[in-house]
Amino acid sequence: MEFPVKTTNPVKAETACLVIPVFKDGDLLPAAEKLDNASERLIGQLVERGDFTAELGKVQLISFAPGLNADRLLLVGLGEREKCNEARYRKALDAAFTALANLNVDEVASALGDVPVPDRGGQWKARMIAESALRNVYRFTEFKSSPKPKPQLEQVTLLVSDGDDANSAQEGARVGKAVGEGINYTRTLGNLPGNVCTPRYLAEQARALADESGGAVSVEILEEEALEELGAGSLLSVARGSEEPARLIVMQYQGADSPEEAPHVLVGKGITFDSGGISLKPGEGMDEMKFDMCGAASVLGTLKTIAALKPKLNVIGIVAAAENMPDGRATKPGDIVKTLKGLSVEVLNTDAEGRLVLCDALTYTERFKPASVVDIATLTGAAIIALGHHATGLLSNDDDLALDLLDAGQTAWDRAWHLPLWDEYQEQLDSNFADLANIGGRPAGTITAACFLSRFTEEFRWAHLDIAGTAWQSGKQKGATGRPVGLLTQYLLDREAEARSVENGPEL
Repeated sequence: MEFPVKTTNPVKAETACLVIPVFKDGDLLPAAEKLDNASERLIGQLVERGDFTAELGKVQLISFAPGLNADRLLLVGLGEREKCNEARYRKALDAAFTALANLNVDEVASALGDVPVPDRGGQWKARMIAESALRNVYRFTEFKSSPKPKPQLEQVTLLVSDGDDANSAQEGARVGKAVGEGINYTRTLGNLPGNVCTPRYLAEQARALADESGGAVSVEILEEEALEELGAGSLLSVARGSEEPARLIVMQYQGADSPEEAPHVLVGKGITFDSGGISLKPGEGMDEMKFDMCGAASVLGTLKTIAALKPKLNVIGIVAAAENMPDGRATKPGDIVKTLKGLSVEVLNTDAEGRLVLCDALTYTERFKPASVVDIATLTGAAIIALGHHATGLLSNDDDLALDLLDAGQTAWDRAWHLPLWDEYQEQLDSNFADLANIGGRPAGTITAACFLSRFTEEFRWAHLDIAGTAWQSGKQKGATGRPVGLLTQYLLDREAEARSVENGPEL
């Protein structure tokens, strides 16, 4: 999808559909006012008569607009002006592009950048428009024998009222397009069934991503023999009960001027199907355990986005991929495994397998002497109990890193919430027979899972994102969300901007 920017008068815009935001109070925004004047007060009369109430998220298609060059108008309700904020703006965007995705049009023009959002400029709004457009035209129909026609929308022209705003809108649209495509790629990986998206398939996707990057991304795949030699016994223990071999996938993006510059590392949990192993899960809802690799999918999606944006920093993506299944060779409760770090782990529950693959992947990152490490995992059901499906759980051994991630999530509107990682929780992982146990009981399950991972992150600044509640939706809208690609991308772009400001020195 393309997102050109134009400064033309909306009255003169030639388009199949012109998207116009309207506040409930009837006080029209600049683009709407110009259109209203040119169309004999068409918009104003609709609002005054109550034919369009402009409630937040309400849309109304006007199939013929006299005096305008647009074939149609789509009015989008913003609700009350004084309540307008990031969340309500995004809700209006999603309502607009949901409607546009169902129209028989391949291009539209949007005046949605006119909306005043407190503390947000044209670049942010253009980014949100592009992301929303791409999210809402996404369809997963790969396995439908007779799929419904896909949305035809291929171009969204962003109308700006001031030529000085064009450059910032273009940059916002560029970032939004890359993020939106990364999100949709992540969603597709998450939505694929476990008999297709296996650890080997994820490795193939990493190679394909590298091939498409034009040399920006390189890939190394560590297979089970290499993992055995390395001593990654914890990762291998999870895959022992499956016919599918484990993989450690390492992707490197070199964008900094110096290849020696310390990289930012993203580590994703890639359990392509989680039966629970010997600690078998209940059958109801087990089909959704194909989503247990969404952390890995978000790493691949973020690397895809970064390869498109080409920031000047070094990024490494690591995916710990395995399938957790029960058979005669599977790890049993009470078994003790040896990690790559050399610590022994008593496996009290084989369904707490994500931390067992991540701990070896985190230890592996030490060789890169990273500037920061962020792991992303659908790790605990406790995160859903604590935070529901709105916020990603965030825990870290570095408060500054945690704040950077919180800020990035706020900007990307892909928000996280900071939970404590206090030493007092660590004793819940004590084991009578090994260095530590892989679970710490029911209390504070999300925190003790992060405590486990923290034992393997003493050599670097690290944060953990528990996306169990945000990586996918259940019910009628079942499917992967693509989160937290937006947060991760913004975090990396912020690090590039931070490095650039340090290089240039303080302003005089």
